[in-house]
Amino acid sequence: MDIKTASALHRLRLISVPEALSFPALLIFGSLLSRISDIDYLMMPLGVLHGALFVLYALFLLDVWNKAKWPFKKVALFFVLALLPFGGLYGDKLLKRDEADSVVAARTAEQEGAAA
Repeated sequence: MDIKTASALHRLRLISVPEALSFPALLIFGSLLSRISDIDYLMMPLGVLHGALFVLYALFLLDVWNKAKWPFKKVALFFVLALLPFGGLYGDKLLKRDEADSVVAARTAEQEGAAA
C-alpha cells in the first residue's frame, strides 16, 4: 500500500468516529430536547456539525475508493454505515482491521525482499 492510499484510509478513520457520534447527538440532544422542552437552540449547531462531518466522510470515502480501488460493494457498505446511528463505529473497526492487515502484509513483503 502506498502512502497516499494509507493516508486516505487514515483520514476516513479519523472522521468516521465523530461522524458516527454526531448523528445520535443530533437525534437525542437536538430533536428530542426540542420536542420535550423549550431547549431548541441546540438543533441548528448540531445539524450544521453533523452535516459538515457527513460531507467530509463522503468526500473521504470517495477519495479512498479512488486511491484504494475498493469494490463498489465495500464503498456502499461504508456509505450505509454512515447513514445508521453509531454505524461509523463499526466502520472504524473494519478500517482498523484492514489497516492492521495491510501493515502485516507490508512487513511480510519487506522481510521476503530482504531475505532474497
